[in-house]
Amino acid sequence: MLTNKWCQVFKKTFGEIRVLLLSLAFSLLSPLPRRNLNYFSNAYAAAVSAVDPDAGNGELCIKVPSELWKHVDELKVLKIHINFSLDQPKGGLHFVVPSVEGSMAERGAHVFSCGYQNSTRFWFPCVDSYSELCTWKLEFTVDAAMVAVSNGDLVETVYTHDMRKKTFHYMLTIPTSASNISLAIGPFEILVDPYMHEVTHFCLPQLLPLLKHTTSYLHEVFEFYEEILTCRYPYSCFKTVFIDEAYVEVAAYASMSIFSTNLLHSAMIIDETPLTRRCLAQSLAQQFFGCFISRMSWSDEWVLKGISGYIYGLWMKKTFGVNEYRHWIKEELDKIVAYELKTGGVLLHPMFGGGKEKDNPAPHPHFSIKHPHTLSWEYYTMFQCKAHLVMRLIENRISMEFMLQVFNKLLSLASTASSQKFQSHMWSQMLVSTSGFLKSISNVSGKDIQPLIKQWVDQSGVVKFYGSFAFNRKRNVLELEIKQDYTSPGTQKYVGPLKVTVQELDGSFNHTLQIEENSLKHDIPCHSKSRRNKKKKIPLMNGEEVDMDLSAMDADSPLLWIRIDPDMAVLRKVDSEQADFMWQYQLRYERDVVAQQEAISALERFPTPASRLALTDVLEQEQCFYRVRMAACFCLAKIANSMVSTWTGPPAMKSLFTRMFCCKTCPNIVKTNNFMSFQSYFLQKTMPVAMALLRDVHNLCPKEVLTFILDLIKYNDNRKNKFSDNYYRAEMIDALANSVTPAVSVNNEVRTLDNLNPDVRLILEEITRFLNMEKLLPSYRHTITVSCLRAIRVLQKNGHVPSDPSLFKSYAEYGHFVDIRIAALEAVVDYTKVDRSYEELQWLLTMVQNDPVPYVRHKILNMLTKNPPFTKSMESPLCNEALVDQLWKLMNSGTSHDWRLRCGAVDLYFTLFGLSRPSCLPLPELGLVLNLKEKKAVLNPTIIPEAIAGNQEAAVNPSSHTQLVGFQNPFSSSQDEEEIDMDTVHDSQAFISHHLNMLERPSTPGLSKYRPANSRSALIPQHSAGCDGTPTTKPQWNMELPRKGTAGLRRWGEGGPLRVARPPRLQGSLGCGCAPDPSPVLPKGQLER
Repeated sequence: MLTNKWCQVFKKTFGEIRVLLLSLAFSLLSPLPRRNLNYFSNAYAAAVSAVDPDAGNGELCIKVPSELWKHVDELKVLKIHINFSLDQPKGGLHFVVPSVEGSMAERGAHVFSCGYQNSTRFWFPCVDSYSELCTWKLEFTVDAAMVAVSNGDLVETVYTHDMRKKTFHYMLTIPTSASNISLAIGPFEILVDPYMHEVTHFCLPQLLPLLKHTTSYLHEVFEFYEEILTCRYPYSCFKTVFIDEAYVEVAAYASMSIFSTNLLHSAMIIDETPLTRRCLAQSLAQQFFGCFISRMSWSDEWVLKGISGYIYGLWMKKTFGVNEYRHWIKEELDKIVAYELKTGGVLLHPMFGGGKEKDNPAPHPHFSIKHPHTLSWEYYTMFQCKAHLVMRLIENRISMEFMLQVFNKLLSLASTASSQKFQSHMWSQMLVSTSGFLKSISNVSGKDIQPLIKQWVDQSGVVKFYGSFAFNRKRNVLELEIKQDYTSPGTQKYVGPLKVTVQELDGSFNHTLQIEENSLKHDIPCHSKSRRNKKKKIPLMNGEEVDMDLSAMDADSPLLWIRIDPDMAVLRKVDSEQADFMWQYQLRYERDVVAQQEAISALERFPTPASRLALTDVLEQEQCFYRVRMAACFCLAKIANSMVSTWTGPPAMKSLFTRMFCCKTCPNIVKTNNFMSFQSYFLQKTMPVAMALLRDVHNLCPKEVLTFILDLIKYNDNRKNKFSDNYYRAEMIDALANSVTPAVSVNNEVRTLDNLNPDVRLILEEITRFLNMEKLLPSYRHTITVSCLRAIRVLQKNGHVPSDPSLFKSYAEYGHFVDIRIAALEAVVDYTKVDRSYEELQWLLTMVQNDPVPYVRHKILNMLTKNPPFTKSMESPLCNEALVDQLWKLMNSGTSHDWRLRCGAVDLYFTLFGLSRPSCLPLPELGLVLNLKEKKAVLNPTIIPEAIAGNQEAAVNPSSHTQLVGFQNPFSSSQDEEEIDMDTVHDSQAFISHHLNMLERPSTPGLSKYRPANSRSALIPQHSAGCDGTPTTKPQWNMELPRKGTAGLRRWGEGGPLRVARPPRLQGSLGCGCAPDPSPVLPKGQLER
């Protein structure tokens, strides 16, 4: 059974014997009569499982002729030839055809494969499973001006006789799953890596100089991975392809990776350089674990994502330093903690039994976690985040040395298996499973990590700690109390060791506590006496000795600060109670960046002159990590606003900025830009943004601050700087936006250009000037335009300019740079929510259906989900029957070509309407369920809205008919209400039919087979599962794609003769709901776009 979507199959042959096509499960579900998300999720999960290749299912079912059964019994190889074509594919392949003059090559037209998880079935029939490995021979015939890039080694390129076309022959000898096969075709410029000749880079025309700089670092990433893994790169070559309109920024496939062309940059760009290098390193890590070593099943995905993320983290530590690495770990930990506490948890290793997860029900009721194609995109992102954090916890338990030995063992076994060309049963060594991975850890380290796996892999949730302490002076003991909250959603109980670090006058001391109960009180002996017996200098954890001003601390206590789990060895959230002076000491003298960031977050609660001084000292320390100093800027702004009535001196940070970056003779003029010091550069562009958040006693931005920011823009001089200042100027625009406060209207006067506030007029003039200059001299990635659009929306929301989405809609149109489009769409989404505009909501949903760029369609749904126009708990005029039908159709059939898009639509539907039937819909025909035996009529529980589910008893009480009326009794109409006398009801069929004739609800499809001939069924529009939302039609593109598959049905011979029966067709399934288009048959191997 093969997986296949959108491919029209004409014939299949076994040698010379033709085979009958049994079924092409092209569509899955017909229109669904219900509108509750529970029903949809179950139907969707069942539909995906029905074509899951890991379960031996698929869309394309082939019946082996009986005359070939004897070959199967003899374990002989069967070669299958499948002739197919792609006609206007919606998914799998993405075509980019710029609307300019010239030939396809001159226009930079190109095509590439894309998709979420195993989506190769969208562009050719295959066993689309990560666990089905085979070798590959790939041939692509394209126009002579084009270059075809695919997996493996390029064996030869053969031109046709007329020299108008050429065929690229690729050979991939290392067994690889179909899901890791990719393709990119376009007029690419080619660059052979000068440091590693087996590495080749491809980019679109005229971008070669950027490509050279962007990829100049890649050879160092190769060297690092090969060194720590003590294993050579597994493939004989590696190709990087940079394309436009990318599905994701980084997509790794066997021996090649596809990147967004927006990652390319010149040596003048500072901000993009670390981001692009991280993308390159991330893709290369996935070559080892993800492409070369694949997974056994979906439940083992966490192992691959965890290992690749872990070694990527090691590269980051080596390249950017320990501070950047620990900051990244804290960021990732904060993200996963926030997500799990908000949504209910992320389960890394879902174990299935009897159709349900064992001992761990799905924390997310609106989607199934049994299959990657039913997951929310945000959930999958957090899944990857948690996987590499858990891998780090395993490293803490067994040591990095043993961890790397385990990776080396996995790679060595896989490398040996891949060389066994005629013993394909050995290829299972190239697949990793959870049990196999844990066995390798046990064999190498000799340690049992099963409790850790049970805690963090087999269970979802994080830990919430609350820490408080008291110092017992008589006993010289620290009495520490640590509580846990494991009853809230997304939490779990932690039992095990927990490290606590106590900084005393005599040094820093580590203590390991054993967490056993909910509330833990532990006595920790102190090594120091009170400060009267202190040494002159105080030793820190890193061995450094510093002088401290101890006047602020308690005279009877030797404690300076306390940290719970400083190494982040638990996936946790810690709320620790300390005095303000302890946080100030921790910020000033603790050398760990995570501790400094925790102190900054805590000091927001202590707006005192001492906190102000501590933050200012950190800003002035050049040795302090630049991200800590940036965070201190925003914390200082919050403290200044809290102290506005007692603040003395110039506005916060102004004098410091003047001293660091302005001319000494004229403080209001900034020095000529010099970004050679990257730490100073990031601080220079962050401080004005934080200063703009300052407010005076009238809650307005101080005039002095606004004038200062305008002077920074006015006197900005980048002529002698070797780096671009586009990100710096964009931050200045963000600073102007931050300075805007709500407008004060008098007698509801209409805002015009003539009566604008003078300060707002200056801001608007600067934004307009920047926008006009951007059209003449565009900045890198149009960062200036993006900031201007956001600033204009801020002015609109604060009532200074009329709220109008037309400007943003024009910038959101296809043809603008993607960053501009996303910023404009974000403004339209915000306008839709604030102004409750149904017209703009429809405009956004139309773009979701029709926009040519998959990433933009995904981002619109994502932004609507995060900033929804209304929620299930709100009353809104936007919530109506037509919107429900539109979203339901989008989920059901309009997004069947893109798993990520469909799951995004499900997320939005859940945010707007919840799990149950939307409250704005009238009750369906079978809204009442009749129990003739008990003579009761009750509401169908599947359609009771969530908001009144708690009042269900009142709604179903048969003794009070008025309660049913209050629940919008579907059997009431404009006529007088009829009493339902259960004693007189004998024919339930006639009873239902009688009341169906009284209903007029076209949007609720009924079950026509239950209706008599004279029922109202003729009045109800019959909803079909048509494929609405077809992307904008693009110019035709023809290319030949002959493929000869020798990947055979290796396992079909096991267990006797193969009998592939036709699977039962799913009733009411997801997809387009239409039969394959009987269009004219194209020539063999022809791929038409």
